[in-house]
Amino acid sequence: MNAAKIAVCGAGLALIAVGARGIAVHVDAVAWLAWFAGAAVLHDGVLVPVVLAAGLATGRLPAAHRRTVRAALIVAGCVCAVALPLVLGYGRRADEPSRLPLPYGRNLAIVLAAITAAAAVTVAARVYAARRKERRRGRA
Repeated sequence: MNAAKIAVCGAGLALIAVGARGIAVHVDAVAWLAWFAGAAVLHDGVLVPVVLAAGLATGRLPAAHRRTVRAALIVAGCVCAVALPLVLGYGRRADEPSRLPLPYGRNLAIVLAAITAAAAVTVAARVYAARRKERRRGRA
């Protein structure tokens, strides 16, 4: 292992130690364990089955486009998971209008449209490139 790898590993271990110390000093261990177990259950019980279902649902797409569509679905799903509490207004209070003041539903729709557009442009570019390559082969 060269010196750079040793330095990066050492820095990573130091950051892990700082985080572990912060958890030990500032966080109730039972609450942290419940959160950690909940995260594992959500990952294994919700996220993994949804990703597998998306993989099955996109299985009939042409092989050249499957990866792009699957990646867009995974990114969109993660964005939705992060934005859902804001869209639903968790934490919003009538007596404090400055808390969660933005139109989160509209903003989520804009981000999802951008993800969809990026995937569509990628698929269209690949289709165009494949047709162009096919036409060149026909000339040769």
